[in-house]
Amino acid sequence: MTLPGRRESLRVLAALTLAAALVAAAGAARAHHGWAWTTGGNIELTGVIVEARLGNPHGILIVDVDGERWTVEVGQPWRNERAGLNDGDLAPGVEIRAVGEPAADIADKRLKVERLYLGEREYDLYPRRD
Repeated sequence: MTLPGRRESLRVLAALTLAAALVAAAGAARAHHGWAWTTGGNIELTGVIVEARLGNPHGILIVDVDGERWTVEVGQPWRNERAGLNDGDLAPGVEIRAVGEPAADIADKRLKVERLYLGEREYDLYPRRD
């Protein structure tokens, strides 16, 4: 039996370190873009959109709710479109009512939207969640 040389040992160590870093990064991304950061229960917010950044990986709205700024995460472009939303619907000055899961730390003032309402019209972004 021959033992690996120093150079081969360094290659193996580098590969293991890279693999561990990739696994850690994937876990952090999944935690942010999934639902793990939320409470698991729904709340409802009504406010006016101050800023809209729509696109991938998901849209972000800054919403004024009674003088407090909330970060409201809407769906990916395909999810918004499937629900019947157009980008122009989510523009500054538009009043929105959003139902979804807030961040576990309520001080974050962040909400992941399941359903939203513009006037009386409902847009169900995540039809199987409640």
